[in-house]
Amino acid sequence: MTHDLRKTFDEGPMSRFQWSAITICITLIMLDGFDVLVMAFTAASVSAEWKLSGAQLGVLFSAGLFGMAAGSLFLAPLADRFGRQTVILLCLVVIALGMGLSALSQSSTQLAALRALTGLGIGGMLASVGVITSEYASNKWRSTAVALQATGYPIGATIGGSIAAVLLEHYGWRSVFVFGGLATALMIPLVLWRLPESVDFLVSRRPAGALRKLNALLRQMKRPELAELPPLPPAGERSASTVASLFNAGLARSTLLLWAAFFLLMFGFYFALSWTPKLLVSAGLSAREGITGGVLLNIGGIVGGSLFGLLVARLDLGRLTAASLVITALAMAAFGAATGHLGASFAIAFLIGGFIFGSMAGLYAFAPVIYPAAVRTTGMGWAIGIGRIGAILAPLIAGMLLDRGWQPPHLYYAYALPLVAAMAAVLALRRSAKAQPAGRVASAH
Repeated sequence: MTHDLRKTFDEGPMSRFQWSAITICITLIMLDGFDVLVMAFTAASVSAEWKLSGAQLGVLFSAGLFGMAAGSLFLAPLADRFGRQTVILLCLVVIALGMGLSALSQSSTQLAALRALTGLGIGGMLASVGVITSEYASNKWRSTAVALQATGYPIGATIGGSIAAVLLEHYGWRSVFVFGGLATALMIPLVLWRLPESVDFLVSRRPAGALRKLNALLRQMKRPELAELPPLPPAGERSASTVASLFNAGLARSTLLLWAAFFLLMFGFYFALSWTPKLLVSAGLSAREGITGGVLLNIGGIVGGSLFGLLVARLDLGRLTAASLVITALAMAAFGAATGHLGASFAIAFLIGGFIFGSMAGLYAFAPVIYPAAVRTTGMGWAIGIGRIGAILAPLIAGMLLDRGWQPPHLYYAYALPLVAAMAAVLALRRSAKAQPAGRVASAH
């Protein structure tokens, strides 16, 4: 996008159309939150019906995350070639099919394959959603919008989990997947009607009818129309949408730091979400109390993500994200010491949820601003994909450590350490981002 057009978005007021696009993006992220919890809520019923071992359940838990990683790495980059909206629609179809067919599965192997298919769609969609949120927000509201988008995850997990509990009680586990498939399918016409294509994509890739589509978007945002598309930069300055391009033009350091931060944070993030209910029960609480602890993580995430979105409009993004990571690490260690004490465990679970979701919001806000438009979804997709590898490994490693005799408190102490390392990566990323061209990182500091 040329300087004048980008300046119109960065410095102009936010229109109702822009806010509606961001709201749709938040709703799409809610699907991710529900998808992660759907297997956790149905695991007991699925295991009872098919008499599954712990190892088989572990495969079902990891299959969706594996699919998400693959989608982020291989499906998301297609958006830089074919358009963000196009890829989001494709991914919604994949998710709806995966969810719906999961309700018909007749074995754990079939369900695992369909969980991976569903995850493929979720992973492919997330990067494009994040990019659209970032592009349609002004400088003043960009970090706030991306942070608020991240709250869609715990909102989806909390609301979806509550609905799943009712469906399980009255209609069985298959009805939960039917609900997920229908909810996803209903988003397809909404995205077609109201979610705009990326303006940066229209300008940099110039698909058929690009000027007409661009002017239609500008009219809805009450911006002046263009007589012609802005000139492209010289061929030597354009970036190819491949993973190699993430290491060109001075991006290598920022890319590696971003990958490290996402991997380390998701390693701790998915350990807390996956194992906290079970470990609370192992520490002496009831099953109902263990589930309550898991729900409090997500409720804390709603509060923390929203508060982070308000603060980041006024404070330094890098320092705020780093501080949130440190507090999360301290809260994880405190939680380890408090397991078995009901009131303290619940209060600290709420704090962990608030600050760990705030940290995630910070990383999602960083990613779009360090890459140029031509590789933005590729960069975002690979960062999320590398993070998902940490998400897959964390629950598996925790299970192995438990089998070797580790106690729940020791796990929380150990999993606090990667969050401290993530803080160091974020501070280094902040310094690296500030050294890049000012126009690219205007909202990163």
